[in-house]
Amino acid sequence: MSGSRLLMVPDGLAGERIDVGLSRMLGLSRSKAADLVDQGRVLLDGRAVESRSHRLEGGAMLDVELPEERPAAPVRPQIADGMSLVHVDDDLVVVDKPVGVAAHPSAGWSGPTVVGHLAAAGIAVRTSGDPERQGIVSRLDVGTSGLMVVARTETAYTRLKDAFRARAVDKVYHALCQGRPEDPAGTIEAPIGRSPHHDYKFAVRRDGKHSVTHYTTLEELPGATLLRVKLETGRTHQIRVHFSALHHPLVGDPLYGADPTLAQRLGLVRQWLHAMELSFEHPTRHERVTYTTTYPEDLQHALEVLRGDR
Repeated sequence: MSGSRLLMVPDGLAGERIDVGLSRMLGLSRSKAADLVDQGRVLLDGRAVESRSHRLEGGAMLDVELPEERPAAPVRPQIADGMSLVHVDDDLVVVDKPVGVAAHPSAGWSGPTVVGHLAAAGIAVRTSGDPERQGIVSRLDVGTSGLMVVARTETAYTRLKDAFRARAVDKVYHALCQGRPEDPAGTIEAPIGRSPHHDYKFAVRRDGKHSVTHYTTLEELPGATLLRVKLETGRTHQIRVHFSALHHPLVGDPLYGADPTLAQRLGLVRQWLHAMELSFEHPTRHERVTYTTTYPEDLQHALEVLRGDR
């Protein structure tokens, strides 16, 4: 099933959440219906939907863009080189994900995954729902390294998901942007949606989803600035899109306007972006926990080259 579908909401679904209504009208799982909303593939009366929890009204028109259905790669127990386990208990595991590793299997991806690594390491994850995404409550792009939390039980999964939705999880990144932002610290508040020109890119758009990024300067370097970035929302490519919109794209990110010659000089083959810190209430111990990590070798090397230019 692929292509665009135009649907009128029947009176019997009035008051239902949009992800529930879509799952019933299209015969999809609720998680897949929610993903369509999150990816900006659903228009309600011609306008983008802000939240999967939006309530439907009878007679409203839904325009749904359905992606081409291809079977996902099977979960293969495969140790991912460079993956480290920061914390493991009965409820959750925190991993330090290296670049080149996906969160979970997907169509067209045959490389290592966090899910496959945990299976190969003998760390059981017992959550219901999509078996390909066992325990994944939030994701990092293949090209972004750093901390991820994976739930191991149904209770932990539900509570961590709720915490992410409620923005009760503190997510801190370090990022290296080109040039020097006009303000050494600030907040970027600009809506993000799918790019009108490229399906694989995102952009600041008037009709996009509310997105907020806070940053402070850690170090000024020749031609670049090292930043501490805290996300208030968690849109796809949010940090990359926001700093590109400021005309200070992340070093090593040509997709969003970075200078490829600088990346080559620094030995970077991906954007300089690392998930440094995660802080949240433990789902069963009900105490605040914080996990931190350090820079991987390629990002540290890029900093050392720039520091040598002083």
